[in-house]
Amino acid sequence: MHPAIDLSNLFIKRQAESRSLSAENFRGDKGAGGMATKETSLTPNAWDQATHLGRGWKISPCLPLKSGQTLTLMDHDGPGVIRHMWFTFDQRLRRQIILRIYWEGAEHPSVECPLGDFFCQSWNRDQNINALPINVNPKGGMNCFFAMPFQKHARITVENDSAADIPYFFYTINYTLEPVPADCLYFHAQFRRTNPVPYKDVYTILDGVRGHGHFVGTFMSWQQNCSGWWGEGEIKMYLDGDKEWPTICGTGTEDYFGGAWCYDESNFSSPYFGFQHVVGKSGQTGARMTLYRFHTQDPVFFKQDLKITIQALGWRDHGWQELGMKHGRYHALQDDLASVAYWYQTLPHVPFPPLPDRDYREIV
Repeated sequence: MHPAIDLSNLFIKRQAESRSLSAENFRGDKGAGGMATKETSLTPNAWDQATHLGRGWKISPCLPLKSGQTLTLMDHDGPGVIRHMWFTFDQRLRRQIILRIYWEGAEHPSVECPLGDFFCQSWNRDQNINALPINVNPKGGMNCFFAMPFQKHARITVENDSAADIPYFFYTINYTLEPVPADCLYFHAQFRRTNPVPYKDVYTILDGVRGHGHFVGTFMSWQQNCSGWWGEGEIKMYLDGDKEWPTICGTGTEDYFGGAWCYDESNFSSPYFGFQHVVGKSGQTGARMTLYRFHTQDPVFFKQDLKITIQALGWRDHGWQELGMKHGRYHALQDDLASVAYWYQTLPHVPFPPLPDRDYREIV
């Protein structure tokens, strides 16, 4: 059994059947793609645009997602593996469209995130991402390559929690029907936001995880609420019963996200690390940035429980050397932080804290 696929084993014969879900085949049935008619099309006005060509010519490429509506995009039995997901829609609404994924008939979702943040998109702007598990291309084509196995059932929904209707919501979910190991772990992702971080508090990326698994990455949105360097804070990972002191402690924010020495003015997007100025420049009050770090090559393993925090930490005395001071002082910041944590674990999982409501999530 070979659930992983990479360049080194593409030649292996597999007992797998490929399926794909989209508005052109919303049930993913074999031999049923592109069959929409004027009566069955999910896309407003698509038949009028293609009537001169006839059936089979892009009659149902997308669907409307109305304000307050929840659509089920996948509701299928296994065993199988979700291999790829692609979405695109208005960048201004990505914090307000909620992606949820449920495994094996569970009541509570294992993935609950604003769809934009899940794909490393924030601040109501497009950001091109060249990471291995998340790839976002011009102009807002959002792709996920995290493999997501399921034994018996997978369900994926999207909720439009905005006040606006989306007339054209595009999606594709590619999956395989194939044997899955009995001891497979299940993909999870959780969104959090704290705005602002209370003075001298740390920001929590993930807490309350119980089970056996491994942490595989995080995406963060970061807004500076004061000027100066903001990235001195340490990431801390509490594993398997750690209490006051963590097993893993980083040396600084930009260090954990793969850079060094305050990043300077550079943006970068690489297979495992990324940092972008989205609004303004680092060091300016009001600067808005995004960062990601994927542990696909160095997962953080846990057997019982997991908690992850990061400090928002800068410098209180700017230019202390020029002022003739012997040393500067750290400044516990009160920035606007949001994050998505990605991990795999056994089921059942502990239900997530309530998702922040629309007003608290809103980017203003």
